[in-house]
Amino acid sequence: MDLPGEEKGEAQLENRVQESMAHVQIDGEEHASVGRKNLEVQFACTPLAQASSLWTTDAKGAVRLRIEEGCPEEPVTVHQMFKASVEKYGNMYALASKMDNKWEKITFSEYYQFCRRAAKSFIKLGLERFHGVAILGFNSAEWFFSSVGTIMAGGIMTGIYATNSPEACQYVANDSKANIIVVENQKQLDKILQIRDRLPHLKAIVQFSGNPQQRIPNLYSWEDFMDLGLDVSEDELDDIIDSQRANQCCILIYTSGTTGKPKGVMLSHDNITWTANHASRVGEMQPADTQQESLVSYLPLSHIAAQIYDMWTGIHWAELVYFAQPDALKGSLITTMREVCPTSHMGVPRVWEKMMEKMKQAISECGYVKKKLVTWAMSVSLEANQKCTQTDDDKPFLFTLADSLVLQRLRTELGLSCCQKFFSGAAPISSETVQFFLGLNIRLYEAYGMSESTGPHFMSGPRAYKLPSCGKVVPGCRYKMVDIDSEGTGEICFWGRNIFMGFLNMEDQTREALDKDGWLHSGDLGKIDEEGFLYITGRIKELIITAGGENIPPLSIEEKVKKELPIISNTMLIGDKRKFLTMLLTLKCCSDTETMEPTEELSGEAVQLCRQLGSQATTVSDIIEGKDKEVYRTIQEAINRVNSTATSNAQCIQKWAILRKDFSVSGGELGPTMKLRRPVVLEMYQQVIESLYQE
Repeated sequence: MDLPGEEKGEAQLENRVQESMAHVQIDGEEHASVGRKNLEVQFACTPLAQASSLWTTDAKGAVRLRIEEGCPEEPVTVHQMFKASVEKYGNMYALASKMDNKWEKITFSEYYQFCRRAAKSFIKLGLERFHGVAILGFNSAEWFFSSVGTIMAGGIMTGIYATNSPEACQYVANDSKANIIVVENQKQLDKILQIRDRLPHLKAIVQFSGNPQQRIPNLYSWEDFMDLGLDVSEDELDDIIDSQRANQCCILIYTSGTTGKPKGVMLSHDNITWTANHASRVGEMQPADTQQESLVSYLPLSHIAAQIYDMWTGIHWAELVYFAQPDALKGSLITTMREVCPTSHMGVPRVWEKMMEKMKQAISECGYVKKKLVTWAMSVSLEANQKCTQTDDDKPFLFTLADSLVLQRLRTELGLSCCQKFFSGAAPISSETVQFFLGLNIRLYEAYGMSESTGPHFMSGPRAYKLPSCGKVVPGCRYKMVDIDSEGTGEICFWGRNIFMGFLNMEDQTREALDKDGWLHSGDLGKIDEEGFLYITGRIKELIITAGGENIPPLSIEEKVKKELPIISNTMLIGDKRKFLTMLLTLKCCSDTETMEPTEELSGEAVQLCRQLGSQATTVSDIIEGKDKEVYRTIQEAINRVNSTATSNAQCIQKWAILRKDFSVSGGELGPTMKLRRPVVLEMYQQVIESLYQE
């Protein structure tokens, strides 16, 4: 399907791109010698499916790749990338799973063979070309085998969030035409059994952990599933693999659907393999023949951030991936980290915040002398890291002393004693969290991107670090700013080999996301400084337009309030089409260790802050029901300080309310990656909000 007015031909595309008002960052050492001649050679030797457009909404479709001098690498399929790694690193360990309290490891050669075996079983079950295999469960070796095996067998892999309801599972399975659904356990199987009769494309269900409790036609245990394809020949599988093209779809990532139906983001082989190769270079991830990186896999693989970081980058650079326990986010993650001591770690902001809260709690319980020592060491580290922005900058002797005597032990407590690279992504991170970890001599490298850009488009790293930015554009990618206002803020637009193929079966939404020249409009507002660092200021859709017509990005105001009030967990600014601004606040609370539901009980840090204020509160009710004078006064004083920095009266918070429960994924206020779901909060707390606007 052609875009209106879109010019044909690769040369015309390149000319138009180079003439546009865009910025390119090219890795000089790697690409300087690559010219037009090399491009032509690579096009000649790389078979691609015929395509006339940069986008498609058809699962069977193909797209033109954005190959140009900034990113001239030969397109490869997922299988080609994996095969190259196996040939180079086949005997190195790839995956580690804990069985009977012992880590069981498999090599890259074994990993590859397990994927081929899974692929043959999918073929045996009747997986059709470009139909889906949906995977529903916690991270595991079987998740990886199913994912790669699906692609090898010619299907399209899609993850389903383990927290999804049966109805949400049904939508993804139907939209992706899933022939097979792979579930973790009985709990996830029960969801699929509830909706099985409404899944016309479904042919089989596979359970990868434990044996199914009931005997149902076309329901298989993992062991039985892996034996199904033993009579499928290697040649049959190879023929399917050889038919795959780098500009065809192999993965679907479903958006959270907070503003409508979830959208299936179609990613090509080239999207995956190019991004796995290039984005990780900014973070200085090392190939295994230099230093084998190790990491712990625990974030949802249905999200692009975890999938690129854990699975695809892991294959490309031959990393050793340890699988966390399913209760990782309920408290066992740090235990796993202490056992395996990863060299690299990625967390969404909420994970880093939880680590910070636990560490603060532990510090508060230390004796006087130890507490003083830790506070001194962290202040020395924070100051040194703020002054020395590059990793190879010389730091003072006092810092070296503080790090070796105190901070190294604290990092060991978190399981980060061997960790060299720390990443944060999927949502904005607070300055409080960043500064706390700088106090531990941990630099959090922030990544910014979308599912539609196969994850990161901008990244911080050892050589691209400047607070509070998200780093610089990934080498080989481009950006441009549109609709720039008087303060230099505009919408960020993306271009590169990482840009998605389109939204599955959603032409209107695809046309809305990609303009006529093929630029992806992020919907995010930001600024670029003179050095090329990006600063996110908010989302266009989240922009509050008051009744008086003033445009107010909520993120910066919410961040200021949280910075002023350590007792506050979450904030949400209200005011769209209203006469003035109000704010919803939640307090830092303990969570139920089983359900992860926030409880009434204040966190240790919150209780300690209450004591410092002269309040005896230990629960949310203690504060709300009696309108605790000390806490309410402190909050109002903090709001007043934030208001004093406002550029106009319209940007001042006039009223606020404390909610009875903190926001959570299970409660619905937060998405799977802990992003605030503003439309959901507006609906859930409508009565509270309306009460703030009553005269």
